[in-house]
Amino acid sequence: MSGEGKVVCVTGASGYIASWLVKLLLQRGYTVKASAQLIDPAVKGTLNVLRSCAKTPSVKRVILTSSIASVSFNGKPLTPDVVVDETWFSDPAFCEELKLWYMLSKTLAEEAAWKFAKENGIDLVTLNPGLVIGPLLQPTLNFSIELVLDHITGAQTFPTGVYRFVDVRDVAIAHILAFEVPSASGRYILVGDVMHIYEALKIVQKHYPALRLPEKWESGKPHQVSKEKAKGLGVNFIPLEVSLRDTIESLKDMGFLNI
Repeated sequence: MSGEGKVVCVTGASGYIASWLVKLLLQRGYTVKASAQLIDPAVKGTLNVLRSCAKTPSVKRVILTSSIASVSFNGKPLTPDVVVDETWFSDPAFCEELKLWYMLSKTLAEEAAWKFAKENGIDLVTLNPGLVIGPLLQPTLNFSIELVLDHITGAQTFPTGVYRFVDVRDVAIAHILAFEVPSASGRYILVGDVMHIYEALKIVQKHYPALRLPEKWESGKPHQVSKEKAKGLGVNFIPLEVSLRDTIESLKDMGFLNI
């Protein structure tokens, strides 16, 4: 779809996901009104944006970048037979008890957004990406890419955990589809692959044999995350091997990695 003559506002436009979103919107012909920062990205900041939207009749739809953090932190076991989908919500009490403050803030922000949208008649769609990887456009490292870099450079000597990976380009495209597709509604989990970090490092080593794999790691079998709704929106997930390779090449090009 062409964005000719249409205006899109992007908050936090200097960030990792948003920089790709702005690039792809411009390529589609949209006029982009970008703000560099969302000062308080949790509950207060989210509601401030929604209040502004509620006062602006020309706003057709609001797309909120949430997180998998507001989906799966609820105490339910994540065993291989479990399928996480859009009906899952993180439990604030569980997050608070375990001092999972980032997960708590994301959960409360999304809850507040849905409540405000319902009370004020706002057409809201939320996107819940997993660990976002892929090439960088901004000059600095964000949390998810720094985490990947730590594993590759050996800063994480005992890799633990199952990660839910998604390419930043898929996340950006999903934002545009959520805006363009009239039937888009509710929440969309964006996860291309669920994999233990050690298995992901083995994929990287195929392309970069100099990478030394850690001698010890914590075992863990991945659960499942539904792609059905995201695919129904039109998202075609980039293969993890491509995302990892493009991430490494981007880090090399920007001087963050020598491998």
